[in-house]
Amino acid sequence: MIIPLSSPDINSKDRHAVLSVLKTRHLALGPKLAEFEKRFAQYIGCKYAVAVNSGTSGLHLLIRALGIKKGDEVITTPFSFIASANCILFEGAKPVFVDINPWTLNIDPAKIEKAITKRTKVILAVDIFGQPAQWDEILKIAKKYNLKVIEDSCEALGAEYKGKKCGTFGDAAVFAFYPNKQITTGEGAVILTNNKKIADLCRSMANQGRDIKNGQWLEHIRLGYNYRLSDINAALGTSQLLRINKILKKRDQVAKIYNHYLSKIPDLKIPYILPQTKISWFVYVIRLSEKYSRRDRDAILKKLKKAGIQCSNYFQCIHLQPFYRQVFNYCRGVFPIAESVSDRTIALPFYNNLTTKEIKYIVKVLKNVFRKYQKV
Repeated sequence: MIIPLSSPDINSKDRHAVLSVLKTRHLALGPKLAEFEKRFAQYIGCKYAVAVNSGTSGLHLLIRALGIKKGDEVITTPFSFIASANCILFEGAKPVFVDINPWTLNIDPAKIEKAITKRTKVILAVDIFGQPAQWDEILKIAKKYNLKVIEDSCEALGAEYKGKKCGTFGDAAVFAFYPNKQITTGEGAVILTNNKKIADLCRSMANQGRDIKNGQWLEHIRLGYNYRLSDINAALGTSQLLRINKILKKRDQVAKIYNHYLSKIPDLKIPYILPQTKISWFVYVIRLSEKYSRRDRDAILKKLKKAGIQCSNYFQCIHLQPFYRQVFNYCRGVFPIAESVSDRTIALPFYNNLTTKEIKYIVKVLKNVFRKYQKV
């Protein structure tokens, strides 16, 4: 049995939606793009949505739209996909990392204030693995120091914090739709904001810096990029969004089955869910207890893969990536919680249509493998 780490959920309606666009002349900047943006804004509860070609592009545009420049500092987490820090470097600013909460795995609000300097302009927090960050505490700090807030909700479509959807807390947010996400457009993302100036800037910069008001195709009023999302991608996204509730329910059910079978295994930690939150399951990541090393974890991963179970460590700390070590001279020990968590994570196969039979197989193999490495 070969079980992939992730798999997109594409049905006949999705395929029909894409084929319908291919029968028209509107393959880009057409009505499907506008429809996708409108429906997405309505679903999240924001005034403006700007679709772009990736979450990385969306984050970059927000950094530019907020006026972040060389010498500025942006506070963020070291435990995330690398794009949440790279987007800061794109504009010559400096990502300032703050260690994480050992339960939620999100940036620890209690440690943010110590990292604020006169150069700090933004807090960029991540809803890691679909688990909402502690937004009330983050916003309180941002208000105290007059800082902007970017929500990296790329992994958290449908998640809620204290009854409010992720993507509605900061000055702007980004959701992404890579094939392992809750819904997919193949490649793509959406910027969400209630600020018209931010939305207009992002829309212009995503389309080569064109003036979006007068529609002059060959007139460029600012530095821009080709970060556009095609109508082909948007059609797929719209079709998927129409069944978002069913998709989220499927993913929640898969997570519950995993929890049922894994919760009683000693020295294995299942995902923690912060009270008063609704997690949107992006991946299913377990952790070995603190008595285990990275070497133990890597050996277990190797055995699982040998049994046909695709799995991974999730995530490697950003500050320990080769590039960040080279540029900033980071070394182990500076963010001990993030590093300890990163050393012991195991991302198991997770996707909408993962079956109970497959989960039982994964758990059986995991138990057998883990038993050989258990420590008294």
